[in-house]
Amino acid sequence: MSDRPLELDGVRAVVGADVVEGVGVIPLRRIPDERGTIYHMLRSTDPHFLEFGEIYFTSVYPGIVKGWHKHTEMTLNYACIFGRIKVALYDDRESSSTSGSVTEIFLGPDSYLLVTIPPGIWAGFKGMSDPYAIVANCCTHPHDPVRTTRVDPFQNDIPYDWSAEQS
Repeated sequence: MSDRPLELDGVRAVVGADVVEGVGVIPLRRIPDERGTIYHMLRSTDPHFLEFGEIYFTSVYPGIVKGWHKHTEMTLNYACIFGRIKVALYDDRESSSTSGSVTEIFLGPDSYLLVTIPPGIWAGFKGMSDPYAIVANCCTHPHDPVRTTRVDPFQNDIPYDWSAEQS
């Protein structure tokens, strides 16, 4: 089973019946007042906090996909503090109960969530807002390209289409 139920807005299993095993989706706190808004992300006292390696922010333009990538040791903690993104996760771990599953999660200030992605999960995200979105990642290890596997977002064996869904 996953670390969170599918009932949370903006989270859906695209392939399979559940969120990819080991992935956490945690609602985050926003504190607005007349001066602006505080966006909480991760505290060392949170039960889902593991360790600190580095934090960085990345911007992504509308329609651009950053992915697919898979880390051997690093756990990712994504939050989108400006704009909107679509995160896609694919589980190809043979020992996982959700092997073959794909999960899609929409993040932004209107769906302010922390997505925790353990090692061994294929991850990527697509920018969905103009002029761009800003994603924060507080990961457990400093980035090391030797411990990261990457594939082209469109030419691969992952059963996911980055196109916008037409309903």
